[in-house]
Amino acid sequence: MSLTADRSGPDQADTAPLDVDAPPTQYEPAPPTAYYAPPSGRIHPDSSLGWIRRMQPVVMGHKRSFLIAMSMAAVALFSNVAIPAVVGSGIDEIRSDGDRVSTWVIALLVLAVLRAVFTFGYRSRLYKFAYAIEFDLRSLMFRHLATMSHGFYDKVQTGQLVSRANSDIRAVQMLLAFAPFMSMMMMTFVLAFAFMLTKHVLLTLVAVSTLPLVYVFGVKLRNQMFPLSWIVQGRLAEVATTVEENVTGVRVVKAFAGEEHQIDQLAEQARRLRWSAVKVNDARAKYAPLMENLPRLGMALTLLYGGYLAIDGQVTVGTIITFSSYVLLLQAPFRMLGFFMIMSQRAAASAGRIFEILDTDAEIVDRPGAVDLVDPEGRVDFDLVRFRYDDEDDEGSDDGRDVLDRFDLHVEAGETVAIVGGTGSGKSTVARLLLRFYDVNDGAVRIDGRDVRDLTMTSIRHHVGMVTDEPFLFSASIADNIAYARPGATRDEVVAAARAANAHGFISDLDDGYDAVVGERGYTLSGGQRQRVAIARTLLADPAILILDDATSAVDVRVEAEIHEAIERLAEHRTTIVIAHRLSTIALADRVALVEGGRVLAFDTHERLLADEPHYREVLATAVDEPAAEDAAATDPASGDTEGAL
Repeated sequence: MSLTADRSGPDQADTAPLDVDAPPTQYEPAPPTAYYAPPSGRIHPDSSLGWIRRMQPVVMGHKRSFLIAMSMAAVALFSNVAIPAVVGSGIDEIRSDGDRVSTWVIALLVLAVLRAVFTFGYRSRLYKFAYAIEFDLRSLMFRHLATMSHGFYDKVQTGQLVSRANSDIRAVQMLLAFAPFMSMMMMTFVLAFAFMLTKHVLLTLVAVSTLPLVYVFGVKLRNQMFPLSWIVQGRLAEVATTVEENVTGVRVVKAFAGEEHQIDQLAEQARRLRWSAVKVNDARAKYAPLMENLPRLGMALTLLYGGYLAIDGQVTVGTIITFSSYVLLLQAPFRMLGFFMIMSQRAAASAGRIFEILDTDAEIVDRPGAVDLVDPEGRVDFDLVRFRYDDEDDEGSDDGRDVLDRFDLHVEAGETVAIVGGTGSGKSTVARLLLRFYDVNDGAVRIDGRDVRDLTMTSIRHHVGMVTDEPFLFSASIADNIAYARPGATRDEVVAAARAANAHGFISDLDDGYDAVVGERGYTLSGGQRQRVAIARTLLADPAILILDDATSAVDVRVEAEIHEAIERLAEHRTTIVIAHRLSTIALADRVALVEGGRVLAFDTHERLLADEPHYREVLATAVDEPAAEDAAATDPASGDTEGAL
């Protein structure tokens, strides 16, 4: 989505009024500016494949870099394997002809330089390859999360998502960086083993006699590590969830003096994590020392048997030195085998957790052939809508009730309608269905006579703007928060939207004005200030249909009146749906829909409903005392909602 706009200087900020007489801006479908290359591949969709096979399309997207790294590694490998052979041969020849020392020294220097240069090259390339894979996985994960429906986030903990998008992806990346190193070590083993066989078969078998036991212990370690790694990653996510909830909900925790309870909860989760982490280290402590020291036993046997052979003249001193050097080379992959087993099982567990997210399909997607909503009039129809939130239990039964049951409401273009009802009557659900956060179970929601399921979600959400009772602000400047609705907006337009939402006054009083950076979720501002910034953000989008979901609940009566005055002007050219309980807000509406039990009980003007509907009077009775209470709060300095307060 993109809206064209002039980019004027930020200094021209205080004079341009918002053009409330202009009709809503026409939707112009256009791709956003891409600041980075898209992922080079996607995870294989067949969930029956192993995790490495599923990861293959992403890896193959960087095959050129990988092949270059492996080619350089091959040169480094051959140089590394050739050095012990050259040393052994040189020692034997020097013992018989000392005049050729310089030749062997030069050969060793050349091999050392080749090894150093190409080792640097392939390691540098290989790390870049691994980080490119990590970048792709993070992009795939975030792109997928961006497409997921609201129902998905209703069920999944934030900490679980953060853990899978960070530590799990890092575990996979570390293996992809380390596995080629291990493959190079194994190739070293093969080449060294082949060369040793050409020198002395029995001595070679003695040298590698302990290595089969290393493999056996490695298999045992792997079988224990996989389930333990899955448990560790899951419990890390539990700890991340608790920390995230305590940081974002710190005000609730402190308000109820719940610090000790939360510390106890985190301590219990940390104890469970410690138990699983200790089990991992127990397995490592049990098998890793054996796997690392068995090759050294092989070296001792090589020196013992090789010494007897040298004394009998069956092998040369150079051969013994060569074999000793090769045994050291053979140790490296087997010494690292335990670590590799642990890393591979952790990566397998992490990949499974990543695939759980990527294999979850979005419930709400554009239908094939969906069209853009362009230049809408703003007529909204709810035709006998039935809807319930997904609350199926594990056995698949569904005991939930319909939130909306044959909900029928028709709002004319340019009309302002208030939706009034008790708690749980389904008022906010109406807004979520119009924005297609969820799909109806039966019936239809229409804009200008078109079912919203036949329209693209991007165009719907461009033309339908909503301000909720819990505004969310990003940890960025106030100007950026307002311009989030239209990134190409000029500073003049941002200021004009803030004026219309009655936010310009308190913003100007801040030290940095519109460049003041708000804290996380905007908590450095008061509730009323956050609300006005959120309203300004929605007004800047200039939607054809405006939804105010109890949007003035956090502002005092004086500020609310000023916002209402701006909204009345802006509502002249747009359809406005007000979900409210305050009489002052309801008075903005041309007509009022009384909702109860998921149905529209009555739909008429406020005056007629007040006169003819006893239930309407009962619903409003709960709000009768609120204006006075809120007026008192507005004059209380401790309330934090006075104009200009931080």
